[in-house]
Amino acid sequence: MVSFEMNDRKKIGLGLTGFGVFFSFLGIILFFDKGLIAMGNILFFSGVALTIGLKSSLQFFMKRSNYKGTASFGAGFFFVVIGWPILGMILEAYGFIVLFSGFWPTLSVFLQKIPILGWIFQQPFVRSFFDRYRGKRVPV
Repeated sequence: MVSFEMNDRKKIGLGLTGFGVFFSFLGIILFFDKGLIAMGNILFFSGVALTIGLKSSLQFFMKRSNYKGTASFGAGFFFVVIGWPILGMILEAYGFIVLFSGFWPTLSVFLQKIPILGWIFQQPFVRSFFDRYRGKRVPV
C-alpha cells in the first residue's frame, strides 16, 4: 500500500528540493555561478530521493523511457561542475523537461485549483495547451 502521509522524511525532502531550486535560480541570476548551481543540483537530487524514496527515485531515473532525460541531466551536471555552467544548464533544462514532462496533467490540475491564479489556467487557450500533453506517459 502506498503511503501519502506527510512524515518528517518527506518534509525534509520537500525542503531540500525547494532549496535546490532556490540555489539553482540564485546561481542563474548571479551570472551562472557554478558553485551555487552545483549546490542546487545536489540539494534537488537529495530532496527528490528523500521525498519519494531512494528505490522509487532510482526506478524513475533508470526507467527505459527516461534514459535520455537522465543522461542529459547528468551530462549537464558534469558540465556545471567542470566549469561550463551555461552549456550545463541548457542540458539540464532539456533533461528536466524530458524527465518531468509526465507530470504536466498533475501540475495543470493543481494550478487550476489555486484561488486567484487558477482562473487564468482555466481559460480555453491555456487549458488546450495542458490538454495536449495529458495522458501521454505515466511519470512513475
